[in-house]
Amino acid sequence: MTKHIFVTGGVVSGLGKGLSGSSLGRLLKARGLRVTMQKLDPYLNVDPGTMNPFEHGEVFVTDDGGETDLDLGHYERFVDENLTQDSNATTGSIYSSVIAAERRGDYLGKTVQVIPHITNEIKRRINRLVSDEVDVVITEVGGTVGDIEILPFLEAIRQFRLDVGRENVFYIHVTLVPYIGPSSEQKTKPTQHSVTELRSRGIQPDAIVCRSDDPISADLRRKISNLCDVPMEGVVNAADASSLYDIPLVLHDEGLDEYVCRVLGLDDREVDLDPWKEIVAKVEAATTPVRIGLIGKYVSLPDAYLSVVESLNHGGLHHGGDIQIEWIQAEEVEGLLAAGRLKDLDGIVIPGGFGERGVEGKIAAAAYAREFDVPCLGLCLGMQVMTIEYARNALNLANANSTEFDTRTPHPVIDLMESQRDVTDMGGTMRLGAYVAQLKPGSRVAEAYGEEVVSERHRHRYEFNPKYRQRFEESELVLSGESPDGRLVEFIELNNHPFWVATQAHPEFKSRPDRPHPLFREFVAASMQRAEGRNPQLIDIDADVPANAES
Repeated sequence: MTKHIFVTGGVVSGLGKGLSGSSLGRLLKARGLRVTMQKLDPYLNVDPGTMNPFEHGEVFVTDDGGETDLDLGHYERFVDENLTQDSNATTGSIYSSVIAAERRGDYLGKTVQVIPHITNEIKRRINRLVSDEVDVVITEVGGTVGDIEILPFLEAIRQFRLDVGRENVFYIHVTLVPYIGPSSEQKTKPTQHSVTELRSRGIQPDAIVCRSDDPISADLRRKISNLCDVPMEGVVNAADASSLYDIPLVLHDEGLDEYVCRVLGLDDREVDLDPWKEIVAKVEAATTPVRIGLIGKYVSLPDAYLSVVESLNHGGLHHGGDIQIEWIQAEEVEGLLAAGRLKDLDGIVIPGGFGERGVEGKIAAAAYAREFDVPCLGLCLGMQVMTIEYARNALNLANANSTEFDTRTPHPVIDLMESQRDVTDMGGTMRLGAYVAQLKPGSRVAEAYGEEVVSERHRHRYEFNPKYRQRFEESELVLSGESPDGRLVEFIELNNHPFWVATQAHPEFKSRPDRPHPLFREFVAASMQRAEGRNPQLIDIDADVPANAES
């Protein structure tokens, strides 16, 4: 029978419930278990797709078109499984389903209530992931214990243990053990209160993951164990680590995976952590500095570009490069150019986004990269602004633009998808999920992928305007990938340039620490070549790579 692990959090948000769950998932996979993951989010939005990135960070996209919480990115990168939209459920989507069922008469005229109707729907969402192909489902409950909106979720996972049997459910609670400077003490009181609140909801945690700046003492563990009624082996310390990739090894050293397996009655299988240790070794050996300018609208909240940053890091690990992100506000690019502040960059990334703000700065960055041979990678909107830049400055199409930003542009080289012109629902106007592309033989992107048919995830409304296709094809710009029917341009690249490549997709969602995405891998390689050219003392990327790195 499928086993279930529920991860809750207390005291404050942002403690690392997602990373703790992801790390445990990786450890269980290293024991040969089949693992999948899920996030239950308490906000009332149906999904994060229409939320401002400043509100909730990056919107992660699954192959089947689900717009989900960014924690699913952590899940996929750690557990190395492609998740689906069933792996994310929000209060908004749950209430929408219950209300729709009530309107259809599914409840036969009964009074619809939080218990049992909402809680039953939550349990149904959890059970969606149960199958003969899954040994363990790890479910993270968003928010913190004590939040008013989290109560139906806590009640649902409490009931779930009764439904499937106590031997099939394990509760993990992530709490904070703060350090109080004036008294030079680590305090357990926040953990005690958090566990008390959780127990008041009928849930006794089986393990507590204690987050702290520094390791906690055996005495503090014993105190937490006694006051929270959790065995000593269930009190796990996850002190701050130098890299997020250290976390699985930290939790393994603390014995969490072994303890979970014993309580759930899972086979005591040998754990193979050598592949993950190789990743950590690459992190420690990545010493060649590579300065990458990330040109964005939401740079004051790095989580808005979480998958992009992680994909760059994956490329750096592959080549032994220490990726150093220069967060550049798109609206300030033109001033930085005038001051010569971009000349020390080794590469430029132009990520996705929506809306007019900052677009001209992104276009200016694309022009700078093209004219001064700076490696440049465009993602989604990044491809669109690189197309606009080339149209204006290389093809002399004055005032070329996207109709998203200028409905009166004389040269709409980027335009709304034909199928979406009359759609008014903001949640249903995009091309979402995985789509296949045919790459041009011999192109840079085809060489990077090592194949000519690829699948990438999309999240956008606007496309390359096919009316301008011939103008571009007669230039140095190569339309190097398109949809199988030839209607949509998916990749562009520039001849005679170190790396000026863009895609309409979001390849960052498919990168893994041990398998960097081909575009990020090649972009980082080109950026490192530039770094070496400007700083001859830097190592060559083809030599002295860590012994465990791929060639």
